Amino acid sequence: MKKTFDPTNPWLAGMMARPQDEGDEDHPGQGRLRAIFISDLHLGTPGCQANELLAFLKAHPSDYLYLVGDIVDGWQLRRRWYWPQAHNDVVQKLLRRARKGCRIIYVPGNHDEFARGFIGHQFGGIEVVEDAVHVTTDGRRLWVMHGDYFDGVIQCAKWLAYVGDNLYEFTLKLNRYLNHLRAKFGLPYWSLSAYLKQKVKKALNYVTNFEVAVANEARRLGHQGVVCGHIHRAEMREIDGILYCNDGDWVESRTALVEHHDGRLELLHWGATQAVSVQTQTARTVSA
Repeated sequence: MKKTFDPTNPWLAGMMARPQDEGDEDHPGQGRLRAIFISDLHLGTPGCQANELLAFLKAHPSDYLYLVGDIVDGWQLRRRWYWPQAHNDVVQKLLRRARKGCRIIYVPGNHDEFARGFIGHQFGGIEVVEDAVHVTTDGRRLWVMHGDYFDGVIQCAKWLAYVGDNLYEFTLKLNRYLNHLRAKFGLPYWSLSAYLKQKVKKALNYVTNFEVAVANEARRLGHQGVVCGHIHRAEMREIDGILYCNDGDWVESRTALVEHHDGRLELLHWGATQAVSVQTQTARTVSA
Protein backbone atom coordinates (compact mmCIF):
# COMPACT_ATOMS: atom_id res chain seq x y z
CA MET A 1 0.00 0.00 0.00
CA LYS A 2 1.27 3.46 -0.89
CA LYS A 3 2.25 5.45 2.18
CA THR A 4 1.12 9.05 2.50
CA PHE A 5 1.58 11.72 5.12
CA ASP A 6 -1.65 11.75 7.15
CA PRO A 7 -2.61 15.35 8.06
CA THR A 8 -4.66 14.02 10.99
CA ASN A 9 -1.45 12.78 12.62
CA PRO A 10 -0.93 15.05 15.69
CA TRP A 11 2.74 15.70 14.79
CA LEU A 12 1.88 16.76 11.26
CA ALA A 13 -1.18 18.70 12.40
CA GLY A 14 1.10 20.62 14.74
CA MET A 15 3.48 21.37 11.87
CA MET A 16 0.76 22.52 9.51
CA ALA A 17 -1.40 24.41 12.00
CA ARG A 18 -0.85 27.97 10.85
CA PRO A 19 0.58 28.92 7.45
CA GLN A 20 3.53 31.25 7.36
CA ASP A 21 2.95 34.67 5.83
CA GLU A 22 3.45 34.36 2.07
CA GLY A 23 4.72 37.92 2.01
CA ASP A 24 7.79 36.96 4.03
CA GLU A 25 10.48 37.31 1.39
CA ASP A 26 14.00 35.94 1.54
CA HIS A 27 16.83 38.42 1.78
CA PRO A 28 19.81 37.35 -0.36
CA GLY A 29 22.47 38.83 1.95
CA GLN A 30 25.84 37.88 0.47
CA GLY A 31 24.18 36.18 -2.51
CA ARG A 32 22.35 33.04 -3.43
CA LEU A 33 24.05 29.76 -2.51
CA ARG A 34 24.08 26.64 -4.63
CA ALA A 35 23.43 24.27 -1.71
CA ILE A 36 22.86 24.32 2.05
CA PHE A 37 23.24 21.31 4.37
CA ILE A 38 21.68 21.49 7.85
CA SER A 39 20.92 18.80 10.41
CA ASP A 40 19.99 18.17 14.02
CA LEU A 41 17.42 20.94 14.32
CA HIS A 42 15.54 18.91 16.96
CA LEU A 43 12.24 20.67 16.38
CA GLY A 44 9.94 19.74 19.23
CA THR A 45 12.48 20.44 21.98
CA PRO A 46 13.19 23.62 24.00
CA GLY A 47 16.82 23.46 22.86
CA CYS A 48 16.01 24.05 19.17
CA GLN A 49 17.10 27.55 18.15
CA ALA A 50 14.25 27.98 15.69
CA ASN A 51 14.26 31.78 15.47
CA GLU A 52 17.97 31.83 14.64
CA LEU A 53 17.43 29.14 11.99
CA LEU A 54 14.61 31.15 10.42
CA ALA A 55 16.85 34.21 10.24
CA PHE A 56 19.61 32.15 8.62
CA LEU A 57 17.27 30.67 6.00
CA LYS A 58 15.82 34.10 5.18
CA ALA A 59 19.30 35.48 4.63
CA HIS A 60 20.51 32.56 2.48
CA PRO A 61 18.34 31.42 -0.43
CA SER A 62 19.70 28.38 -2.27
CA ASP A 63 19.09 26.07 -5.21
CA TYR A 64 19.39 22.94 -3.03
CA LEU A 65 18.65 22.41 0.65
CA TYR A 66 19.59 19.14 2.34
CA LEU A 67 17.94 18.26 5.67
CA VAL A 68 20.47 15.79 7.05
CA GLY A 69 18.46 14.12 9.80
CA ASP A 70 17.06 14.75 13.29
CA ILE A 71 14.92 17.56 11.94
CA VAL A 72 12.01 16.70 14.26
CA ASP A 73 12.81 15.08 17.63
CA GLY A 74 10.34 12.22 17.84
CA TRP A 75 12.03 10.80 20.94
CA GLN A 76 11.31 13.93 22.98
CA LEU A 77 7.85 14.51 21.52
CA ARG A 78 6.80 11.02 22.58
CA ARG A 79 7.75 11.90 26.14
CA ARG A 80 6.42 15.44 26.24
CA TRP A 81 4.63 17.56 23.64
CA TYR A 82 6.45 20.79 22.88
CA TRP A 83 5.68 22.67 19.67
CA PRO A 84 5.78 26.50 19.83
CA GLN A 85 4.86 28.72 16.89
CA ALA A 86 8.51 29.25 15.93
CA HIS A 87 8.80 25.52 15.19
CA ASN A 88 5.68 25.73 13.03
CA ASP A 89 7.28 28.65 11.22
CA VAL A 90 10.39 26.63 10.41
CA VAL A 91 8.32 23.88 8.79
CA GLN A 92 6.24 26.43 6.89
CA LYS A 93 9.43 28.15 5.75
CA LEU A 94 10.76 24.88 4.34
CA LEU A 95 7.48 24.09 2.56
CA ARG A 96 7.34 27.59 1.11
CA ARG A 97 10.94 27.31 -0.04
CA ALA A 98 10.10 24.07 -1.87
CA ARG A 99 7.12 25.74 -3.55
CA LYS A 100 9.38 28.53 -4.77
CA GLY A 101 11.64 26.10 -6.63
CA CYS A 102 14.33 25.10 -4.13
CA ARG A 103 14.98 21.35 -4.30
CA ILE A 104 14.75 20.07 -0.71
CA ILE A 105 16.06 16.59 0.11
CA TYR A 106 15.25 15.15 3.54
CA VAL A 107 17.43 12.33 4.92
CA PRO A 108 15.84 11.19 8.22
CA GLY A 109 17.98 10.42 11.27
CA ASN A 110 17.47 8.37 14.42
CA HIS A 111 15.40 11.00 16.27
CA ASP A 112 13.02 11.32 13.31
CA GLU A 113 13.19 7.69 12.25
CA PHE A 114 9.38 7.70 11.84
CA ALA A 115 10.00 9.50 8.53
CA ARG A 116 11.98 6.53 7.22
CA GLY A 117 8.61 4.90 6.65
CA PHE A 118 8.04 7.43 3.85
CA ILE A 119 11.33 7.02 1.97
CA GLY A 120 10.72 7.43 -1.75
CA HIS A 121 7.78 9.79 -1.28
CA GLN A 122 7.33 13.55 -1.14
CA PHE A 123 5.77 15.79 1.46
CA GLY A 124 4.85 19.25 0.17
CA GLY A 125 7.58 19.00 -2.47
CA ILE A 126 10.19 17.81 0.06
CA GLU A 127 11.80 14.53 -1.07
CA VAL A 128 12.32 11.88 1.62
CA VAL A 129 15.30 9.60 0.89
CA GLU A 130 17.49 7.16 2.83
CA ASP A 131 20.66 8.89 1.66
CA ALA A 132 21.71 11.06 -1.27
CA VAL A 133 24.66 11.97 -3.48
CA HIS A 134 25.33 15.65 -4.09
CA VAL A 135 27.61 16.53 -7.01
CA THR A 136 29.40 19.85 -6.52
CA THR A 137 29.98 22.33 -9.34
CA ASP A 138 33.55 21.08 -9.72
CA GLY A 139 32.45 17.44 -9.95
CA ARG A 140 32.99 16.05 -6.45
CA ARG A 141 30.53 13.39 -5.34
CA LEU A 142 29.47 13.96 -1.72
CA TRP A 143 27.58 11.19 0.04
CA VAL A 144 24.85 12.71 2.23
CA MET A 145 23.54 10.69 5.20
CA HIS A 146 22.73 11.33 8.84
CA GLY A 147 25.34 9.10 10.47
CA ASP A 148 23.46 7.13 13.13
CA TYR A 149 24.16 3.86 11.29
CA PHE A 150 27.81 4.36 12.31
CA ASP A 151 26.96 4.83 15.97
CA GLY A 152 27.49 1.58 17.86
CA VAL A 153 25.32 2.76 20.76
CA ILE A 154 22.36 3.44 18.47
CA GLN A 155 22.75 0.14 16.63
CA CYS A 156 23.62 -2.19 19.52
CA ALA A 157 22.14 -0.65 22.67
CA LYS A 158 19.31 1.72 21.80
CA TRP A 159 18.17 1.85 25.45
CA LEU A 160 21.55 3.38 26.29
CA ALA A 161 21.03 5.97 23.58
CA TYR A 162 17.73 6.96 25.21
CA VAL A 163 19.50 7.35 28.57
CA GLY A 164 22.19 9.45 26.92
CA ASP A 165 19.52 11.58 25.26
CA ASN A 166 17.94 12.35 28.64
CA LEU A 167 21.34 13.30 30.07
CA TYR A 168 21.97 15.52 27.06
CA GLU A 169 18.63 17.28 27.58
CA PHE A 170 19.57 17.87 31.22
CA THR A 171 22.89 19.37 30.10
CA LEU A 172 21.07 21.67 27.68
CA LYS A 173 18.71 22.87 30.43
CA LEU A 174 21.67 23.61 32.68
CA ASN A 175 23.36 25.32 29.74
CA ARG A 176 20.35 27.60 29.16
CA TYR A 177 20.39 28.60 32.84
CA LEU A 178 24.13 29.33 32.77
CA ASN A 179 23.84 31.38 29.60
CA HIS A 180 20.96 33.38 31.06
CA LEU A 181 23.30 34.38 33.88
CA ARG A 182 26.16 35.04 31.43
CA ALA A 183 23.90 37.34 29.39
CA LYS A 184 23.20 39.44 32.48
CA PHE A 185 26.93 40.06 32.80
CA GLY A 186 27.30 40.82 29.08
CA LEU A 187 29.16 37.58 28.36
CA PRO A 188 28.73 35.71 25.03
CA TYR A 189 26.98 32.37 24.54
CA TRP A 190 28.97 29.38 25.81
CA SER A 191 28.19 25.69 25.27
CA LEU A 192 28.66 23.44 28.29
CA SER A 193 27.96 20.33 26.22
CA ALA A 194 30.57 21.24 23.60
CA TYR A 195 33.09 21.95 26.37
CA LEU A 196 32.51 18.54 27.93
CA LYS A 197 32.85 16.83 24.53
CA GLN A 198 36.22 18.50 24.04
CA LYS A 199 37.50 17.62 27.52
CA VAL A 200 36.29 14.04 28.00
CA LYS A 201 38.77 11.64 26.41
CA LYS A 202 36.18 8.95 25.65
CA ALA A 203 33.98 11.50 23.89
CA LEU A 204 36.91 12.63 21.76
CA ASN A 205 37.76 9.02 20.88
CA TYR A 206 34.13 8.39 19.92
CA VAL A 207 34.08 11.42 17.62
CA THR A 208 37.36 10.43 15.96
CA ASN A 209 36.25 6.83 15.43
CA PHE A 210 32.94 8.03 14.00
CA GLU A 211 34.61 10.41 11.54
CA VAL A 212 37.08 7.78 10.32
CA ALA A 213 34.38 5.11 9.92
CA VAL A 214 32.16 7.46 7.90
CA ALA A 215 35.05 8.54 5.66
CA ASN A 216 36.09 4.92 5.05
CA GLU A 217 32.56 3.98 3.98
CA ALA A 218 32.40 6.96 1.60
CA ARG A 219 35.65 5.78 0.03
CA ARG A 220 34.33 2.23 -0.30
CA LEU A 221 31.25 3.55 -2.12
CA GLY A 222 33.44 5.51 -4.54
CA HIS A 223 32.67 9.05 -3.36
CA GLN A 224 35.11 11.91 -2.88
CA GLY A 225 33.48 13.17 0.29
CA VAL A 226 30.72 12.75 2.85
CA VAL A 227 28.28 15.12 4.55
CA CYS A 228 26.66 14.03 7.80
CA GLY A 229 25.33 15.23 11.15
CA HIS A 230 24.36 13.21 14.23
CA ILE A 231 27.27 14.02 16.59
CA HIS A 232 26.54 17.79 16.81
CA ARG A 233 30.14 18.71 16.01
CA ALA A 234 30.72 20.90 12.96
CA GLU A 235 33.88 19.89 11.13
CA MET A 236 35.43 19.88 7.68
CA ARG A 237 38.69 18.06 7.07
CA GLU A 238 40.31 15.46 4.86
CA ILE A 239 40.64 11.91 6.20
CA ASP A 240 42.96 9.80 4.06
CA GLY A 241 41.95 11.67 0.91
CA ILE A 242 38.21 11.77 1.67
CA LEU A 243 36.59 15.12 2.49
CA TYR A 244 34.67 14.70 5.75
CA CYS A 245 32.02 17.36 6.42
CA ASN A 246 29.76 17.55 9.46
CA ASP A 247 27.28 20.42 9.34
CA GLY A 248 26.87 20.62 13.13
CA ASP A 249 23.48 21.39 14.68
CA TRP A 250 20.87 24.05 15.54
CA VAL A 251 20.71 23.30 19.24
CA GLU A 252 24.13 24.55 20.29
CA SER A 253 26.44 25.51 17.43
CA ARG A 254 23.99 27.06 14.89
CA THR A 255 26.11 25.89 11.95
CA ALA A 256 25.52 24.92 8.34
CA LEU A 257 27.62 23.60 5.49
CA VAL A 258 27.14 25.55 2.26
CA GLU A 259 28.32 25.23 -1.33
CA HIS A 260 28.94 28.37 -3.37
CA HIS A 261 28.32 28.44 -7.11
CA ASP A 262 32.03 27.96 -7.83
CA GLY A 263 32.03 24.68 -5.85
CA ARG A 264 33.70 26.16 -2.78
CA LEU A 265 32.49 24.56 0.44
CA GLU A 266 32.20 26.54 3.64
CA LEU A 267 31.09 25.95 7.22
CA LEU A 268 29.06 28.90 8.50
CA HIS A 269 28.20 29.82 12.06
CA TRP A 270 25.10 31.98 12.47
CA GLY A 271 25.71 34.72 15.02
CA ALA A 272 23.31 37.37 16.27
CA THR A 273 23.03 39.14 12.91
CA GLN A 274 25.09 37.31 10.31
CA ALA A 275 26.77 34.11 9.26
CA VAL A 276 30.50 33.91 9.95
CA SER A 277 32.80 31.50 8.14
CA VAL A 278 34.25 28.77 10.35
CA GLN A 279 36.10 26.76 7.69
CA THR A 280 36.49 26.96 3.92
CA GLN A 281 37.44 24.20 1.51
CA THR A 282 38.56 25.60 -1.85
CA ALA A 283 37.03 24.17 -4.99
CA ARG A 284 39.24 21.76 -6.88
CA THR A 285 38.96 19.64 -9.98
CA VAL A 286 38.42 15.92 -9.46
CA SER A 287 39.50 13.55 -12.20
CA ALA A 288 37.13 10.83 -13.29
